[in-house]
Amino acid sequence: MVKVLFVCLGNICRSPMAEAVFQNMVNEAGLSDKIFVDSAGTGGWHVGESAHRGTLGVLKRHAIPYNGRARQIALRDLSEFDYILAMDKSNLANLRHYADGSTAEMRLFLSYAYADGSVAEDEVPDPYYDGRFDYVYDLVNKGSAALLQRIRQQNGL
Repeated sequence: MVKVLFVCLGNICRSPMAEAVFQNMVNEAGLSDKIFVDSAGTGGWHVGESAHRGTLGVLKRHAIPYNGRARQIALRDLSEFDYILAMDKSNLANLRHYADGSTAEMRLFLSYAYADGSVAEDEVPDPYYDGRFDYVYDLVNKGSAALLQRIRQQNGL
């Protein structure tokens, strides 16, 4: 089983959106028995809370289900997941600070979509502050498609 973890700061906006969108793509590809998807935050402020209403709203408009709760990343995640994908450079730096010995492919979530030219930036901006949830959805959708292609190629799926 390939395990994928999306990481942002509080686990209520970007990473749960990526988790839901990517899980939806995995399901549509018939790979839900081969790919496990989760999300977490580097901070613990929102642990146990549902996703931000802006994230839930954009997911609902696109008919993508999500009912997860925010959690903070744990050290065991660094060894249990195969792909750990940060939404921005700050969260990636925080992850790498604790990642000694991790064999996970740890990088920016949009790095795959940036490399194939489907997006022009490598970080997913935090819509918590500016309300740009639809823009973030567009980035997450493109990033998820590129990531799924990468995982399928690397793992023969």
